[in-house]
Amino acid sequence: YNPDTEITVTSGATQAIFTAIAAVINPGDEVIIFEPAYDCYAPAVKMFGGLVKPYEMLPPDYSIDWEMVKKLFSANTRMIIINSPHNPTGSIFTENDIRELIRLTKGTDIIILSDEVYEHIIFDGQQHYSLSMYPELKERSFIVASFGKLLHATGWKIGYCLGPAKLMAEFRKVHQFNVFCSNHPLQESIAQYLQDEHHYIGLPSFFQKKRDLFRELIAPGRFKLLPCNGSYFQCLSYESISNEKDTEFARMLTTDFGVAGIPVSAFYQKGKDHHIIRFCFAKMDDTIEQAAKKLLLV
Repeated sequence: YNPDTEITVTSGATQAIFTAIAAVINPGDEVIIFEPAYDCYAPAVKMFGGLVKPYEMLPPDYSIDWEMVKKLFSANTRMIIINSPHNPTGSIFTENDIRELIRLTKGTDIIILSDEVYEHIIFDGQQHYSLSMYPELKERSFIVASFGKLLHATGWKIGYCLGPAKLMAEFRKVHQFNVFCSNHPLQESIAQYLQDEHHYIGLPSFFQKKRDLFRELIAPGRFKLLPCNGSYFQCLSYESISNEKDTEFARMLTTDFGVAGIPVSAFYQKGKDHHIIRFCFAKMDDTIEQAAKKLLLV
């Protein structure tokens, strides 16, 4: 990527996502998203008059049936938003998913927004398949990344967006009047810190140890562990424990047991409830151990 014409530093990945959507979505445009989905996608699309067409992924593995996705396509399809590794489920795109995405978008003018903020947090020796690796996808894609996720400094709000020059020119028209520019001292400090690649190449093993610790401690309990192939989120099913709505169950965990989790229904526009709670293991080991100990009492 040409840093002058194809890379823009942003005030966090969420700003990059919003700006990319603002740059290309007009009233009546349709945008396909994969739910459960990070909660900034749909509101941004709707803000600019777009229509959200969700594909609902299902537990336990949240895989994608691309023939069903194809049925969501229409003459008005303007964008597809993907996210791998995935928040909230921890699922990842496979090579087959990439092949299918290439197949479905070939010969169209559909733009892809690829949210890759957890690209370095992937487990068990698996590979992150960035859209930047595939010319057929790279030429039509905004790719969003986050230094906050990379450096475990989310409050710094520094991210970046990659894209071909023609798309990035449109992106910058919005960025210019949205944030103008991002925090310069933080950009300088991050640039210096990244000169040593050891600061980030060890992230998979660092977070895998935390994932494995949490899963090992939770396994003897009544929760069912769902697969976690990337990100720093672990989803647990409580269907063998309670029939409560996930919103009520999550509230109970917080008030009665002192452990906070996010009900996954919050990531579906229609509030689809599969009795699953998302937990974050990007914590000190002692915090993970204390949380697991409390969850075993449920």
